[in-house]
Amino acid sequence: MRIGHGLDVHAFSDDNARPLWLGLIKVPDAKGLAGHSDADVVTHALCDALLGGANCGDIGRHFPDTDESTKNVSSKKLLEHCVRLVHDAGFIVEAADITIVAQTPKLAPYLSAMSDELSAVVGTVVSLKATTTEGLGALGRSEGIGASAVALLREKS
Repeated sequence: MRIGHGLDVHAFSDDNARPLWLGLIKVPDAKGLAGHSDADVVTHALCDALLGGANCGDIGRHFPDTDESTKNVSSKKLLEHCVRLVHDAGFIVEAADITIVAQTPKLAPYLSAMSDELSAVVGTVVSLKATTTEGLGALGRSEGIGASAVALLREKS
């Protein structure tokens, strides 16, 4: 068994037309995040957890922000690629768990849909929960959103 951990944080975008993507779903009526891809911090943290558990580096190594071919790309494509890398390295994803840290927007109504979308790509249940920092720090001042993920991998038999 292997355990991987991932962490990602993005500031809110100055572009009011940019949508908020979290856990492969579009959160309605919410300000989007700044980033090279779609800035889905939830999926990016999961990607890093998967890659770390399989000793395959990190998301920045595979998808550098200097690569114009991944400009505004859907994080679903990134996650699909990371799952392939994990499988190619000889592992299967057994479980994944993600905590989203956001003061705003309120995410409880979307967690089940995020879990469904992520689980479908990863091939196992991906659990999600959301919390705030009680107003502390940059995330508490609603300057952005962060996510932390862990993944449990097992060697293919």
